[in-house]
Amino acid sequence: MADTYTTISRYSTGIYKEKGSRFLAFAEPVNTEQEVKERIAWYRKDYYDARHVCYAWMLGEDRLQYRANDDGEPSGTAGKPILGQINSQSLTNILIVVVRYFGGILLGTGGLVTAYKEAAADALRNNEIVEKDVLVRRHLTFPYERMNEIMRTLKSIDAGILNQEYQDQTCIIDCEIKKIYANRI
Repeated sequence: MADTYTTISRYSTGIYKEKGSRFLAFAEPVNTEQEVKERIAWYRKDYYDARHVCYAWMLGEDRLQYRANDDGEPSGTAGKPILGQINSQSLTNILIVVVRYFGGILLGTGGLVTAYKEAAADALRNNEIVEKDVLVRRHLTFPYERMNEIMRTLKSIDAGILNQEYQDQTCIIDCEIKKIYANRI
């Protein structure tokens, strides 16, 4: 498993127009499946008047959690091309939603694949691809006498402290550290 992963830096949009149909694409970073579900529900509610709200997402530095959804379009013509754009750049922790407003003219399966692919690609072109460190959580319990040593080590590896507790002679720290430093703590 790698120490870094590739994702997008922020929310971005893209658009593709073909024979009167408009394909509005939205790309955003996400971290959990629950967050993905909430965002998809928001898009369905906000774009209630659209014919289709298709999407693909991928999570985890190992890129094993993913889904693609055609939302009523012919099988494989929407979600797979969107997911293909995510895979073409080896991205993770990303959601791409493409909303289709039907223009009255059928595009055929090839036209749909091209439209969804190009809309997703445009949203990615309007974003920044970044490499991020894989973070791991650690729960540390140690005697108070080691506080300076532990804090110095955490600072040297740029750890993010999530919680600190002091009980009698014991200290407890929950922190996030880069995976490459995981064996130092």
